[in-house]
Amino acid sequence: MRALRRARPDASLEIAAQPRIGALLTALGVVDVHHSFDGLGLEALFSDGSESRRPLPALDGVTRLVSWFGARDPGFVERVRAQAADVIVAASVPTDRTFVWRHLLATVGAAVAAADCAPVTVSAALREAGRLALARAGWTQGPLAIVHPGAGGVTKRWPAVGFARVAEHLMARPGLTVLLHEGPTDADALVGVQALLPRRCGVLRQPTLPELVGALHHVTVYVGNDSGVSHLAAAIGTRTLALFAAENARWQSWSPAARARIVTTAALGPGDAAGVLADVEQLLG
Repeated sequence: MRALRRARPDASLEIAAQPRIGALLTALGVVDVHHSFDGLGLEALFSDGSESRRPLPALDGVTRLVSWFGARDPGFVERVRAQAADVIVAASVPTDRTFVWRHLLATVGAAVAAADCAPVTVSAALREAGRLALARAGWTQGPLAIVHPGAGGVTKRWPAVGFARVAEHLMARPGLTVLLHEGPTDADALVGVQALLPRRCGVLRQPTLPELVGALHHVTVYVGNDSGVSHLAAAIGTRTLALFAAENARWQSWSPAARARIVTTAALGPGDAAGVLADVEQLLG
């Protein structure tokens, strides 16, 4: 998004995505306008009928269109290219081990620029929303650690025993508040960690995305799986340790604030817990 804005600073930068993600990117100032991806009518471009040749009303006035969707369908590619004067259709992920974020930059012909990897600014309103959510979870002030044991898929989750060791280690650090984070599909992962802790730990439970990004702004160190939450923490400049299965390593963050560690997710691998704890201590300085 930053590379596209840099190329055409006077143009309106608009994204079609899941509404809640598009709204967050708009609130963060990354894009100017967001649209529901499902509302574009792209399904018509997969048809061989006459309707596939008509301009899509949702794309009226678009001068440059970048699609990381549908690249494997030659018919769709041909028809979407007729929707604007300047169209790029590319695969959303690379075919090699290139980091995904570098691949996406390359698809729009952009080189890596330092400004593209700077932290995303979190507004005062979002920071306040996050502070209030954290207060409800038990944090008021001082150093704060958040541990996020969930992920979109079970195969991305580091074992609960590993996260319990991390949380217990952090809880023993004087003056540091530790909270677990629970997203909408993380209840079982959270319960698994809580059952292994020697004492109760506060929970930041299912905040909205605006509350979550504001809360992450206040965090001293964050530890989590390969997940959207981890990428969000890294993007705003929070010191982040993200744990990846080896096959997903190319999804590492572009943020200099983020550190990635490859771990075994099926079971706690030899040395994984020690390595994670060492990384956490380095992030804490």
